[in-house]
Amino acid sequence: MPVIKSARKKLKQDKKREKANKELKLAFRDAVKTAHKTKTLDKITKAVKLTDKAVKKGLIHKNKAARIKSRLSKLVKSTGTKEKSVKKVVKKTKATKAKK
Repeated sequence: MPVIKSARKKLKQDKKREKANKELKLAFRDAVKTAHKTKTLDKITKAVKLTDKAVKKGLIHKNKAARIKSRLSKLVKSTGTKEKSVKKVVKKTKATKAKK
């Protein structure tokens, strides 16, 4: 246990951040898995959004996210639904990253 007051505060902050990051990472993993299993448009868009959030937080690398989103967009073709809406989500997230 830290003795200095600022070190105690830092430890408290680290635990809080660790918990939030863990929850986000688990939600991201679950969303990707369910998107692969059910292959519905809603599940795929949710997985894409959570993938982008994970990248923004630094939980996964941006190239890994690109690979995951590419695989998810391939699932849209197999569902037979309109793939434009998912492509808009993917393009939209790429555009916001380019601005930053």
